[in-house]
Amino acid sequence: MRILTVGFDEEFSKEVEKEIGKYFICIVDSAQDLYDATNFTYFRHYELIIIVDEGVQFSLERYINEIKKKKKETKIILLTEKPEHQRAFFALGVDDVIFNHIYEPDLIAARVLANMRNLYGTKINIDKLCIDIVNKKIEYDDKVVSLNGKTFDILAYLALRKQRVFSKDEIINALWEEPEYVSDNTVEVAINQIRKRLRSILGFQVIHTVRRRGYKFSY
Repeated sequence: MRILTVGFDEEFSKEVEKEIGKYFICIVDSAQDLYDATNFTYFRHYELIIIVDEGVQFSLERYINEIKKKKKETKIILLTEKPEHQRAFFALGVDDVIFNHIYEPDLIAARVLANMRNLYGTKINIDKLCIDIVNKKIEYDDKVVSLNGKTFDILAYLALRKQRVFSKDEIINALWEEPEYVSDNTVEVAINQIRKRLRSILGFQVIHTVRRRGYKFSY
């Protein structure tokens, strides 16, 4: 999962990243302000954006509209010291507002977990298939499937988000530190490896191509 923090100082951003990392395999980018954030979101896809309230309503509204237009599934959490503004923030399209404990990274991470719980899991169990994310291990009916590195990460990423379609660009943005330097062909090769390994054990495919859109996990 790729996350963008906006308005955090560098040290606090690292503390939040460390706490969130206890729940999710994630990459966290840090933007200084909303202007800086637009540069990140123009080139990269995010599943979660955490924003510190800067008190600039118009800029926030415009930024949220741009994010939701690009990828409506992106969750936006706002941190503010002004709880009386909650209603206005929700009206702008923010998914959650934190006004207590905004300087406590562990509680911010717990709130992230509450919002993204459907993407949290140390194991994915579907019928006879078990994908152990922590130990990077795959088993099917007591048979072990060998997948390493980014091939495993892609499988786990799609399996946690089963039935959703992801483009190559979205997959690259989610799983590579510097997605700008990764080609579409890298994903294609990895997907082919996943299909080959799983088909030899399962006897059927779980990664399906949706024409002109991307890939989805469907068991």
